[in-house]
Amino acid sequence: MIKAEHLSFVYGGSFKAVDDLSFHIKKGQIVGFAGPNGAGKTTVIRMLTGVLKPAEGRAEINGHDIVKDALEAKKSFAYVADNPDVLLQLSGLEYINFIADIYKVPSDERKERVADLSERFGMSDSLLTPMREYSHGMRQKLMIIAALTHNPPAWILDEPMTGLDPSAAYELKNLMREHASKGNAVLFSTHVLEVAEKLCDHIIIINHGKDLYQGTVEKLEDEHKGKDLEEIFLDLINYRKEDL
Repeated sequence: MIKAEHLSFVYGGSFKAVDDLSFHIKKGQIVGFAGPNGAGKTTVIRMLTGVLKPAEGRAEINGHDIVKDALEAKKSFAYVADNPDVLLQLSGLEYINFIADIYKVPSDERKERVADLSERFGMSDSLLTPMREYSHGMRQKLMIIAALTHNPPAWILDEPMTGLDPSAAYELKNLMREHASKGNAVLFSTHVLEVAEKLCDHIIIINHGKDLYQGTVEKLEDEHKGKDLEEIFLDLINYRKEDL
């Protein structure tokens, strides 16, 4: 469903932000994508979604190559970027309709889905307000609603919980579970392994653009007996107190 094969990306001609990374997210899976700041998570997600072109390797969404078959690949996923501050001159509903028009969502389906999502995220009374008047959390919720309106098989979410209040975070996690239970796939980046532990089928941990771990949280804990997830994570990224 979401496949990366030997992805690499170089900034400035010399800095290798992603280094030969491969993974495969199958139908019905929720996969957490973890790593410290600067690990390369956002760069990977931007390659998966066609925002950046890989220096090496390839990415595939629902059987479509993101470079060679970009239009069909992009129809197959919902993307929530790491920055919700876009097109703030529009109202929430105008932005949703803009995104829904791009994906040619039928009016009846659009109306029903927007009503459901905006109710679940507590945004029903704010859709006519310009987004420049929204708090960061409200903008984040609006970006999620807009991205999910066309309901594609793959969801690719970059730090989607950032800025969400507990109720909204709870609803998003429920939506992920519902989506995966229908045979779809979800990839979301996170700094919080406890979220991944409760929500994910698998996790991918990277640092300096390299693969550190792929598998279940249970397997990771079995491999590091006597340590909690925070300690395991810090061990994996080679954390040292003297680096502070």
